[in-house]
Amino acid sequence: MYEYIKGTVERVGPEYIVLDNNGIGYQIFTSNPFSFSKFQEETTVIYTYQHVREDIMALYGFHTLEEKNLFTRLLNVSGIGPKGALAILASGQPEQVIDAIENEDEAFLVKFPGVGKKTARQMILDLKGKLQDIVPDYFPNLFTSEKFEEKTMASKQLDEAILALKALGYSEKEIKKITPSLQKEELTTDEYIKLGLKKLLK
Repeated sequence: MYEYIKGTVERVGPEYIVLDNNGIGYQIFTSNPFSFSKFQEETTVIYTYQHVREDIMALYGFHTLEEKNLFTRLLNVSGIGPKGALAILASGQPEQVIDAIENEDEAFLVKFPGVGKKTARQMILDLKGKLQDIVPDYFPNLFTSEKFEEKTMASKQLDEAILALKALGYSEKEIKKITPSLQKEELTTDEYIKLGLKKLLK
């Protein structure tokens, strides 16, 4: 129903952002809400997908139209819902997902929350050879981030990143394993999330 919404990001949380458009606040679920933090003081365009079921109606948002297209392709795979598709996009490295699909690398795909062997096989069957149109000039620009100068913010950023990882479906046990290595870094929330996902997918 909504191709995109233009407005100002008023709130950022672990699972969603609130985008103000002419006095109306839209709750928009995203793969990495904190990557939208830099738009809290300026107008931005967020590409949206409206998901409707009998028991829920929700908006999902993306930085680019290509990212949205990949999300919708993933939704067409049996066994993958919106939350699972967001978890896959959240890695910030969808080129690896496409490589895994093209090379039939089930071992990589099952590392994502909620993706078992059956779903990984279904992803390969449904999507192999059908994603080329969203690859060119797209992946290097995903989830750009800005590093904060104040080192004292690092702890808060890490806490926010951990909440976001939990919201994506990773367990407390999985997150605890990578937390010590994350604590050695001084990054933004967005960067912590991407680094955490990289470690979780190893």
